[in-house]
Parts: sequence; structure tokens; C-alpha cells
Amino acid sequence: MARPTTKKDLIQAGNEKYQKLIVLLDSMSEKELKGVFDFNIESEKEAHWKRDKNIRDILIHLLEWQNLLLNWVTSNQKGIKKQFLEEGYNWKTYGAMNVGFWEKHQDTSYEVSLYSLKESHTQVMALVETFSNEELFSKGVFDWVGGSTLGSYFVSVTSSHYDWAMKKIRKYKKSLKN
Repeated sequence: MARPTTKKDLIQAGNEKYQKLIVLLDSMSEKELKGVFDFNIESEKEAHWKRDKNIRDILIHLLEWQNLLLNWVTSNQKGIKKQFLEEGYNWKTYGAMNVGFWEKHQDTSYEVSLYSLKESHTQVMALVETFSNEELFSKGVFDWVGGSTLGSYFVSVTSSHYDWAMKKIRKYKKSLKN
């Protein structure tokens, strides 16, 4: 499926990719779900390959980015000017923010991370429903969104991020067979 450009496609892709992620997790044993990643990452350039050590780390990453979106949208809707990323970070330094999320959740269990992600997914998808197609995918509707569209942020924290997560989990799962 191409990157969503309509509300209908955003909802469909977000829910379908989420369900695929859950099916992938359900296909794994408890030992696999809680195992430590032990696969070759030497060829991988992105920092997240070294940061995330297990499935919990991936789920927490998804959760925290969905929380960013939820807080950003609800604050700005209430007239409280807030940037998308946490205070003190920008698009050049957000990697350090991700490390902060990782550090914050080192005592979070897999079970809590999964439950929390299920809750945040539900909240994000409910929030999508409150916007029209134009509000989501037309530029300039909300001044706090900047030069992008609100929908692109929703896509990034749902279907696109779920694809990212599944790629990592599949690589881990494949490594278990070797």
C-alpha cells in the first residue's frame, strides 16, 4: 500500500499495519518475545539498530512517538503552543530524544509495553476520526503543523512506524532460526 494521502487510507493503513504487528508478535513464543537481539547489525547504518536491544524497546519507541503526537495535537487544539518533538530537541537532534525514551523504559516489562502501545494506538486512531480529510491532508490548515500536513504525522507514527517495527522484529525472528 502506498503512503496514505486520505483519511480513509490513513485509518485503513494504520489499523492494518497495527494488526500485522500484533499477528507477528502473537506468532512468537514468550522466550522469543523477551529475548535479546543477537543478530548482525554491522551493515545497518541507522542508530536504532544499536539502540534497540529487544522487542520491548521497539514497542516503547512506537508508544513514545504516538504520545508525542497525542500531546502535540491536544495541546495545540487547546491553544497551548507546543512543538511536535520534546522541548529542547529538533529534527537534527531527535536521536538523543529517542535514547532518552529508551533509557526511561529499561525497567518497563514487555507486557506493559504491549498494553501501553495497544492503548496509544486506540487513542491515536480515535483522534484521527475527529479530523476531516481536508484537515488531515491539506497544507496550511493548522499553523502549528508548519509546512507539512497533519495527516503525515499520523502516518509516520502509525503505519510507517509499524512497518519499521516489523522489519526489525522479522530480522530478529530470522536470526533465531540461524
